[in-house]
Amino acid sequence: MDLNSDLGESFGAWRMGDDATMLDVVTSANVACGFHAGDPAGILTTLRAAAARGVVVGAHVGYPDLVGFGRRNMDPSSAELVADVVYQIGALQGLAAAAGTRVRYVKPHGALYNTIAHDKRQADDVISAMLSIDSSLVLMGLAGTPVLQWAQDRGLATVAEAFADRAYTPQGTLVSRREKGAVLHDPQLVAQRMLRLVESGQIEAIDGSLVALKADSICVHGDSPGAVAMAQQVRVTLEVAGVALQSFVPGGQR
Repeated sequence: MDLNSDLGESFGAWRMGDDATMLDVVTSANVACGFHAGDPAGILTTLRAAAARGVVVGAHVGYPDLVGFGRRNMDPSSAELVADVVYQIGALQGLAAAAGTRVRYVKPHGALYNTIAHDKRQADDVISAMLSIDSSLVLMGLAGTPVLQWAQDRGLATVAEAFADRAYTPQGTLVSRREKGAVLHDPQLVAQRMLRLVESGQIEAIDGSLVALKADSICVHGDSPGAVAMAQQVRVTLEVAGVALQSFVPGGQR
């Protein structure tokens, strides 16, 4: 099982998360590309730290929304969205090369991630952008949603993702952050939820029902309170249960 986190999101004097410590825990790092968060110097520092630890790097692309941290819905034209995604991947590729690593996958961020899970037009735009710049890139998307099949139909490899620190609806979608209980904070609870997911392919929904969910990667958000403690507990719990943690990318070192 892969364990990932959203990193590189600090901006200037504004600090977000503990990238260095999180990189000692995760196997893949979704690194911001400057549109929803992140500045070039901070992103480069995170990429160098990932390279030093053998953590696989992905481009965490989003809407151009620094003020809203990429969590506000937008409706760009196809030409705009394709260009925006190409721009972000290209920027991260350049910084990654300078850091001695390379971009292996793409995980859209926030509102873009949730939109393309079901919106075929915007999903096709993101897929087109990836194919135009590097067809070997892997698309990471929400487990159980159509975007994964749409990407596969066009020749992209995909990875289905589950969220350790987010609540799920009975339909298998994420509970909106506007709703009470949408974000989870208890490391032990989070870890046990992920162990059940890995062992049984089920996750407990917010109403207590069990939802079938097939995932290849688990995310702990780097900006969540206590994110490092949660990621550490998830890793320990899975390893004690005999689950091997490694990147989904062939040749990934962790």
